[in-house]
Amino acid sequence: MRIARFAHAKGMSFGVVEGEPGAGPEGLTVAEIEGHPFGQIQFSGARWALSDVRLLSPILPSKVVCVGRNYAEHAAELGNDVPKEPLLFLKPSTSVIGPRDAIRLPIFSKQVEHEAELAVVIGAPGARRADRAAAERAIFGYTCANDVTARDLQRSDGQWTRAKGFDSFCPIGPWITTGLDVTDLEVRCEVGRNPDEMEVRQLGRTRDMVFDVPALVSYVSHVMTLLPGDVVLTGTPAGVSPLTEGDTVTVRIEGIGELSNPVVPVT
Repeated sequence: MRIARFAHAKGMSFGVVEGEPGAGPEGLTVAEIEGHPFGQIQFSGARWALSDVRLLSPILPSKVVCVGRNYAEHAAELGNDVPKEPLLFLKPSTSVIGPRDAIRLPIFSKQVEHEAELAVVIGAPGARRADRAAAERAIFGYTCANDVTARDLQRSDGQWTRAKGFDSFCPIGPWITTGLDVTDLEVRCEVGRNPDEMEVRQLGRTRDMVFDVPALVSYVSHVMTLLPGDVVLTGTPAGVSPLTEGDTVTVRIEGIGELSNPVVPVT
């Protein structure tokens, strides 16, 4: 099932995206559900063509918990060792944007980079001190994410809050896919200025994670309580590189879909 959050003429709703996986927006519809998606799904009866609504970030998390250096090749490309335990940091909820929302380049940085990631969305009732089995039960679904990073500030500050925390630095979407086996999915990032001439910058597989998804959710839950709707970013493959004004960056994850965002300067 694919759960989207979307804006329409009458407001904002959650809905189930219907149609064949891989079909373009013109071949998909979204069926509105009552309330939030963490309980029993009940349809309101309203339905729109996906092309007639605007997709929003599929969830508004209380926090985004991120995992650094969870792919050995990415750790190596930045000159770092693979951590012995998951390396955690946070992105503020105000950094979250949705599909086609603009990534805004801050005036404080001259080296803003993309990081394509599989994102885990926590469901009800959340997770606190969860073992591996409980962590798996706590997972509602998965979406695409881009852990946008001001690399120069990450190096100069020593800690990562500013480098990772600017408004618009956490695109997620296009929807939440449930019931997905994520043990071996392709994670791809493409950047370009022309849809027909996108350059593949990152190409990895989730099987290459140092710590897999249940291990990460369990570990995080022993540090902080994960609430329904919270998001865990699971690390990025090698190939991170700078973004410039005018670029479009697209994260594609097998079995989920694609998340595209334009890059603009701060105004």
